[in-house]
Amino acid sequence: MRELFTMECSQCGNRNYNSYKDKKANKERLVLKKFCKFCRIHTEHKEKK
Repeated sequence: MRELFTMECSQCGNRNYNSYKDKKANKERLVLKKFCKFCRIHTEHKEKK
C-alpha cells in the first residue's frame, strides 16, 4: 500500500514536495537533500504527514 506524504524544509519550514512511499518496506521517515525555492539553496527536507 502506497501512502502520499509531503516533504518539509528543515530551515524555513515550507512544505515543497509531495511523494509516495511503500509503508511496509520503509517504516522510518525519509530525509533527502532537495532544492528549496524559498531559501534558494539545497537543504534537508524531512517527511511530514
